[in-house]
Amino acid sequence: MKNSLALLILLFTVVRLNAQLENDKVLHFGAGVLSGAIGGLLASEISDGDRTWTYVGAVGTSLLAGLAKESIDQSNGNPWDNGDLAATILGGVTVGVTIDLFSGKKRRKRNQLTLVVF
Repeated sequence: MKNSLALLILLFTVVRLNAQLENDKVLHFGAGVLSGAIGGLLASEISDGDRTWTYVGAVGTSLLAGLAKESIDQSNGNPWDNGDLAATILGGVTVGVTIDLFSGKKRRKRNQLTLVVF
């Protein structure tokens, strides 16, 4: 249920961006969301839900995807576009925050510690 809600939120975000931005930026944002979701979820599983590693995984994989895409574009004769790279990274940041909001694992641990203290 939580994953479906997160997917719907991301879908509506991308649809609304499509009306205001050029299509290439929206595609880069979507690629950042996809690569960030893979990296963020893997990092979250490996680190047992650590927030920092979830963000590093999401943003890091979207950064790598953006750098790879811009390098391929540049080798094909197209100019390097920092706006495309920023859109890809923004997709990774968005999915990193979404994973953190819907995981709730840290909040449960924090609430258990406060009950033990009081």
